Amino acid sequence: MKLLITGGAGFIGSALIRYLLEYTDYTIINVDKLTYAGNLSSLKSVDKSERYHFYKIDICDREPIQQVFQEYEPDAVIHLAAESHVDRSIDGPAPFIQSNIIGTYTLLEVALEYWNKINNKLNFRFHHVSTDEVYGDVDITKPSIEKSPYFPSSPYSASKSSSDHLVNAWYKTYGLPTVISNCSNNYGPYQFPEKLIPLTILNAIEGKIVPVYGDGENIRDWIYVEDHVQALHKVLREGVIGETYNISSNEIKKNIEVVYSIFEILEELQIPKPESLESFHELIDHVQDRPGHDRCYCMDSTKIRNELNWQPVQSFASGLRKTIEWYISNRNWYEATMNGRKYNQQRPGFLKV
Repeated sequence: MKLLITGGAGFIGSALIRYLLEYTDYTIINVDKLTYAGNLSSLKSVDKSERYHFYKIDICDREPIQQVFQEYEPDAVIHLAAESHVDRSIDGPAPFIQSNIIGTYTLLEVALEYWNKINNKLNFRFHHVSTDEVYGDVDITKPSIEKSPYFPSSPYSASKSSSDHLVNAWYKTYGLPTVISNCSNNYGPYQFPEKLIPLTILNAIEGKIVPVYGDGENIRDWIYVEDHVQALHKVLREGVIGETYNISSNEIKKNIEVVYSIFEILEELQIPKPESLESFHELIDHVQDRPGHDRCYCMDSTKIRNELNWQPVQSFASGLRKTIEWYISNRNWYEATMNGRKYNQQRPGFLKV
């Protein structure tokens, strides 16, 4: 299989590429704009592979995308490229509208044009990767299912909702063979340090303030990134055309519980604290909540578990320990990624770039 992956230098995309090059014989074509969150050093272990090809391209630029399709004639597309940080979408929505909506539209148009010309139409598919945030704030006793209505709250989730609707429209109107997956919060190695888990890990081991929005009671379902990419592979190969699959681990935690769990593991690993502190907990700073902050995201992943026989491998406890140990052992990656950037301590998970 020749597989075109957009956004392959990002956190999830790079994990997917590393996984596929190790466990399959696919040829991977990685198209990435290389914004602040795109990091080719996350692919250093595979970038010399003869089955890996990288192109720095903005998915909004139709002509170079067309050239990639013409040169490689991919058997499938996994579309991950997106602006993905809620805080950034609040401060500046324009890039999210451009990349997530216009970019997806452009990619769909090029894929449709290509699909209409190829002989083996039945084997091609376009897999669009989305988020649980499209469903909006939910009751924890009523997890979102694939048929749940969309109620996005942020510019980010609204732009992802729009892209989901575009993909469905290109399937229903033009027959383009598409599948969609919506995933819960990812974490793991190589995640850009503005997200909650790496931010907490790195600030704690450096003795810096750990900012937490509001009361920290916001609830999320957490999935280890390698479990997610295995699910993506399942959906690509076995998912039914025109269907949507929710991917979640049912590891539902309050944000403050996640922070406490990180501190507990750091204690177990005997990571030294600043001499002025008796406990890592003293680093916590409850800051003003962000606008439109949804209280709870959780999804029912029964469909992918039953129909595609997928199960997550890592528990939250095991995945979090793996993640912490990776960051401790890969300080060079972290320092190179930061490259002089500074945290805005009043906006947890938001870096000044």
